Amino acid sequence: MFESLSERLESAFKNIKGQGRINELNIANTVKDIRRALVDADVNYKIAKDFTDKVKDKALGEKVLLSVSPGQQMVKIVQDELTELMGGKASEFNITGTPAVILIAGLQGSGKTTFSGKLANYLKSQKKSPLLVAADIYRPAAIDQLHVLGEQIQVDVYSDRENKDAVSIAKAAIAEAKAKNKNVVIIDTAGRLAVDEVMMTEVANIKSAVNPTEILFVVDSMTGQDAVNTAKAFNDRLDFSGVVLTKLDGDTRGGAAISIQYTVDKPIKFVSNGEKMDALDVFYPDRMAQRILGMGDITTLVEKAQAQFDEEQAKKLEKKIRKNQFDFEDFLQQIQQIKKMGNMKDLLGMIPGLGKQVKDLDIPDDAFKGIEAMIHSMTPEERANPDIINPSRKNRIAKGSGKKLEEVNAFMKQFEQMKQMMKMMNKMPMGGMMGRR
Repeated sequence: MFESLSERLESAFKNIKGQGRINELNIANTVKDIRRALVDADVNYKIAKDFTDKVKDKALGEKVLLSVSPGQQMVKIVQDELTELMGGKASEFNITGTPAVILIAGLQGSGKTTFSGKLANYLKSQKKSPLLVAADIYRPAAIDQLHVLGEQIQVDVYSDRENKDAVSIAKAAIAEAKAKNKNVVIIDTAGRLAVDEVMMTEVANIKSAVNPTEILFVVDSMTGQDAVNTAKAFNDRLDFSGVVLTKLDGDTRGGAAISIQYTVDKPIKFVSNGEKMDALDVFYPDRMAQRILGMGDITTLVEKAQAQFDEEQAKKLEKKIRKNQFDFEDFLQQIQQIKKMGNMKDLLGMIPGLGKQVKDLDIPDDAFKGIEAMIHSMTPEERANPDIINPSRKNRIAKGSGKKLEEVNAFMKQFEQMKQMMKMMNKMPMGGMMGRR
């Protein structure tokens, strides 16, 4: 995410790193490079110039603190201004109402339908009872896709393939939601390949008919400045309440994320990457600024971990570790929890200092596949009692998992080292790390 922009900004800061103090010359050179980096990332030139003018004014007005180098001070100024440019703080998501109605709009191919499913899944995790509505009357495939997603996340979907009036479909869906005690209705509307009057009129008519609590404009981050222009056209007509950025896992230059809030004065509410239904995050401008500047995002990483955190299970696990009884079944459960947190490369990129190191690494989503295969090739007795795994058992495990004996031996050694490390951590003051928030 934003790899190219991050690298360019890091290069820009080199002008001032190692300098004894901030002066007009080194600020001018740094600011010029920052502006060029933003424009290359598809940020509108006027926005980039306004941004760097603010950075320059702030930097020239700063007194360098004795404990902070000029380079660190400049990074902090850019971080603060980036945060402000992207909205300053996370925006509230309004789901009040009986039911709350959320209208999803955007161009065809922007990821509206997938996002609708992700949003329903997110709201379900927040103890809400959502109903998905297929209001795209032009593409049967969109209706089919929404039904598949609904089945996948176990959320009801309302559709009427015979009805060619999107407004009446939306109204009927709300009546259905009330009858079935659903407290949130998510309406997936039709898109086009480009902004046109028919699409705009239809979405505007649905808005008038159902009075949504939220209107979310979904935009493909990879379309860069075009995304900003499309957002403006939609906002002029719909006055939407927030933006959703999709496909942030692609080779996006970041211009849309940085420019949209400035252009339409509407907050980015969610960011989405990948096809998995849990790959959706609330947008925090300060955290995104940190990630753009290569500082990681440890807060989001911790939140993702806590979302998979089972307190009872953690307490049981802590007791087993203290008694040195941590086994392969426990290890398998931990792997499942990590996998639920999302894409491994993204997770590692959230750790401060690791983003740059992992950017060129090919870390597949099935990074744990080999380990899981070895554990699944063990008998229940072997999983519960790793000490009984002798050479003949290792041979069987290797054959069953399609691995070499050397790989099984290496895994067993690593597992034993990990057990010892976990045991040592639990002897630390304050009770170690397990089960603590």
